[in-house]
Amino acid sequence: MHRRIMAPGALAAASLMLVIPASAASNAPGAPGIGDPYYPAYGNGGYDVSHYDLRLKYQPATDELEGTTTLLAKTTQDLSRFNLDFLLDVSEVRVNGAKASFATSGEHELEITPKKPLAKGTDVTVVVRYRGVPSSKEAYGFNAWLRTPDGGVAAGEPEGAWWWFPSNDHPRDKATFDVSVQVPDGTQFISNGTLQSTSSRAGWTRYNWRSNKPQATYLATFAAGKFDVTTGTSESGIPVINAYSKNLGDTAGAARASIERTGEVADWLAEYFGPYPYNALGGYVPNTPAVGYALETQTRPFYSPRQFASGSNVSVVVHELAHQWYGDEVSVKDWKDIWINEGFARYAQWLWSEHEGEGTAQEIADYVYASRAAGDPFWTVKPGDPGPENQFHIAVYDRGALTLQALRNEIGDEAFFAILKGWPQKFAHGNASVADFQRYAEEVSGKPLAALFDTWLFQPSKPTAPAARKASIARASVAPVQPKSWKKIAATNGVHDHGAERGKQHEDEHAHEHGE
Repeated sequence: MHRRIMAPGALAAASLMLVIPASAASNAPGAPGIGDPYYPAYGNGGYDVSHYDLRLKYQPATDELEGTTTLLAKTTQDLSRFNLDFLLDVSEVRVNGAKASFATSGEHELEITPKKPLAKGTDVTVVVRYRGVPSSKEAYGFNAWLRTPDGGVAAGEPEGAWWWFPSNDHPRDKATFDVSVQVPDGTQFISNGTLQSTSSRAGWTRYNWRSNKPQATYLATFAAGKFDVTTGTSESGIPVINAYSKNLGDTAGAARASIERTGEVADWLAEYFGPYPYNALGGYVPNTPAVGYALETQTRPFYSPRQFASGSNVSVVVHELAHQWYGDEVSVKDWKDIWINEGFARYAQWLWSEHEGEGTAQEIADYVYASRAAGDPFWTVKPGDPGPENQFHIAVYDRGALTLQALRNEIGDEAFFAILKGWPQKFAHGNASVADFQRYAEEVSGKPLAALFDTWLFQPSKPTAPAARKASIARASVAPVQPKSWKKIAATNGVHDHGAERGKQHEDEHAHEHGE
């Protein structure tokens, strides 16, 4: 028998605990991360945001941003404290009208302690007043804010919000947005959704944008600069707003020749994926030549001018607009589910190639399989769970799309295209995983598919010739010729490659290795 000896201080504390009401004793800080294994500190626990209201003022000359963000949320536990993801300098926080204390911790955490603990299920209004220079702030050794000669841009994946508004920064917590930004007259401000109104006063113009469908925080975009703006309507009736920096130089014509086809491409994609899920369309090209990626910022994708350096490229527009269904309407549960975004957007490019008569999806799949030797490191990446260092690896795109062609051949066109159209409706404005997709594909097709998904998505090796033949991939004895569309598709290999500014290594050398 062992006696437990308790120190006097501990005994006093234990006695004190006995008289604390049970409800107060259950209050605890919300977790500093939402629980994503790839990015443990991203997002936060303890609450769910339903709406963001941003009212800001931005000075392009100094890159200074100031104003307030109001979050409407509901607690999911008894909370003594909670975190937001944010980097700028905070001057005041209010929770349900009362001033709250706050502190910073870690690389990007804003810790907020309300005056009174919050019970589970409470509606909460959080107001954060702040200012700062986004281009001066770093976290984890990188800065995701894009400074331009005439302003600034926020368009980053998996993170970009920290530099301009406090948030629960993970795709699992989607919300609606009102974004109101004041800029000097002569500067425009572009964001997601519909432009509700503009107003000018004392040398400043305020732009009010609204996203009325749930949106992941990384898909919210900020673009202040001098733009040429075009407006129109797609054939299906969706308003289109496109914006092009006035300083695009030689890429201006190619950018317009590509992005002005946005309405046409969205209507074409709707034939495969179902009705376009939003009430706004468009794209924008700021003067950001230092970066090469594009991003599916909801309703209005961001494109680097480098995407059009070699001429027009509608294929990249197809890729980003496909994400409006696969990535935006249905978002990842965790970042390991990135194939749900990238494999499908790449496959949409293959379907566009077929539509344009420049190579069928089958021909492209055969070429991708045959052009990579079994010893190529490409095959060691598992698109179904690539790891954070390989989240945007070319294998997630090309091998990911190859998986879809293997699936199509296994279950037939009728079931395959029913899945492509049904998936965005089943999980509309929510989140889903690779495992969810496999279950859904099995449900629709009536076939067991675990072996197929394991072979093509999860094995760190090239599927064997028998496995390829079973999936009707590269069955011909002669090596497939390079499809006509391949160079345009390969030109988008770095479409989400943020390696330059994030210091992470993503592979996009395939085009050079194969002389593409």
